[in-house]
Amino acid sequence: MNQMNPSEWFCEVSDQLWPGQCFALKVKKVIHEERSQFQDIKVLDTYSHGTVLVLDGIIQCTENDEFAYQEMIAFLPLCCHPNPKKVLIVGGGDGGVAREVVKHPLVEEVHQVEIDERVVELSKKYLPFMACGFDSPKMKLTIGDGFEYMKQRQGEFDVIITDSSDPIGPAESLFQESYFGLARKALKPNGIICSQGGTFWIDKKHVKETLDHCRKHFPVVGYGVANVPSYPSGQIGFFIASLNVDTKLNVPATTFTEEEIDQMELRYYTTDIHRTAFTLPRFAARYLK
Repeated sequence: MNQMNPSEWFCEVSDQLWPGQCFALKVKKVIHEERSQFQDIKVLDTYSHGTVLVLDGIIQCTENDEFAYQEMIAFLPLCCHPNPKKVLIVGGGDGGVAREVVKHPLVEEVHQVEIDERVVELSKKYLPFMACGFDSPKMKLTIGDGFEYMKQRQGEFDVIITDSSDPIGPAESLFQESYFGLARKALKPNGIICSQGGTFWIDKKHVKETLDHCRKHFPVVGYGVANVPSYPSGQIGFFIASLNVDTKLNVPATTFTEEEIDQMELRYYTTDIHRTAFTLPRFAARYLK
């Protein structure tokens, strides 16, 4: 058995988020590291996953598989809404969600609020394949607090997408009941929200609690999943909710042909993937009801 040299590996260890396990990547070099006003930031060059963004010791995205997460958190809510003209992104400082949202043919305006300007700046420098989302003429980026931003905007958005880190540190408030209440007020009638939702394989209690927070403010609430190998358990979930009581989350209002999928350069999302994303293993479906 080969011995692992700790100096060559990044190990994602969190006793708070996923006790008793870790995910490791062999590192060619550390491209950048600093402490911003809000969090520790690292950019790594790895052998198996390319460029990797790490915040407070937790992997946010890797060049190898980031598209799976970005496409699903964007296109699930966008395609559930019949006419998503005006979209708000909360977080998402790497630009990946913006890159996907601006592709949707019905989207006319994208407003984004990100609290940490350094994440944006470093992504533009080291993750241009994601940060290219900021270059769209549809985009308007604001550096600031998502809570305060939404408080000042009532009934403005068709879709709100929350691309947050995990529920510790600066992102903890984005999983609380008060956040879903605030998001509801910032939506237009029949609006839809979508948030990063962790994984039921590691912390189904947290997923259940957050879904219950959401259910207090929205009549239609669901939990969809995507496979992302570099995330804990290889799977990530999304909280999706609609103010329209007739919304069927697993039946997209907008569908795309194979040619349209190719034109948008989508590598994970398809209409068929959308329909199956809300089909959960029996133990999870029963627990999250």
